[in-house]
Amino acid sequence: MNLDLLRSFVAIVEQGSLNKAADRLRVSQSTLTRQMQALEQDVGGPLLERSPGGVALTPTGHALLEGTRPLLAKFDAVLAGVRQRARGQSSELRIGYLMSAAADYLNPALAALRKAHPEVKVKMRDLSPGEQIAALRAGEIDVALVGYAGTFLEKEFYVKSLVVLPVLVAMAEDQPLAKKPSVKLTDLRKEVFVGAAEADMPGHNQWVTRLCKRAGFRARFVQEADSLTHALSLTVTEDAVALLPDYSNKIKVPGVVFRPLKDAAATCPLMVAWQRGKTSVPVRTLLAALPGKTA
Repeated sequence: MNLDLLRSFVAIVEQGSLNKAADRLRVSQSTLTRQMQALEQDVGGPLLERSPGGVALTPTGHALLEGTRPLLAKFDAVLAGVRQRARGQSSELRIGYLMSAAADYLNPALAALRKAHPEVKVKMRDLSPGEQIAALRAGEIDVALVGYAGTFLEKEFYVKSLVVLPVLVAMAEDQPLAKKPSVKLTDLRKEVFVGAAEADMPGHNQWVTRLCKRAGFRARFVQEADSLTHALSLTVTEDAVALLPDYSNKIKVPGVVFRPLKDAAATCPLMVAWQRGKTSVPVRTLLAALPGKTA
């Protein structure tokens, strides 16, 4: 149904006559008459009762008016927001993030954003890297703190590398390797690794496989975890090890310890990705407050 017809209908009701509504809308009365005839044909019944003194709503007209006003108001609000985004302006910022990385990297930038733009409403969503990528593609978030998975997004989104992080080995506290202050990749030759579901942590298993290959052995995966907490639990229940960026030790799981991985090639980037197009002022402010250089 044409929104212009609905706007004309509401104007006629508010003005109480076709003549006054025509003046308000700057169209002819005959044009409004044709519009109402078209609208009544779409609805399937009369909406207005016409008289020399003006117009009155029929029961069908009352029902249409009741539903039309909030519909038009919502449409106008959405359109205003879209136009703001097109101009690089926005009163809302939707951020996907990794809880374990937020304290050190995202929270200070959020504080800077709040100070510079207190009017901006920030919506936070704690999502896995895979969920963040899906939300970016669906237009449900504006910015994503995606970790290593950001390396796959450079053709679709703007991407910024925040920092290159050392890698930790997570293992059960009674594991013999847990007695060492640090671990080398070659120490893990006989161990099995906790994998990650591709939908949740894109590229994780390939990353582990490459690191192990450089160290001269083939990685063996015992099970795919669907979250960081699940991965840490599997190190105990499956007597396995997990390679993780160093912010992962923010998550505490009973019986699990972390040891630094001492290999020059063993690093993991923390990345942020955001929607292409004209970058809004709040997004630019957030990015400027984050560390790193554009990838």
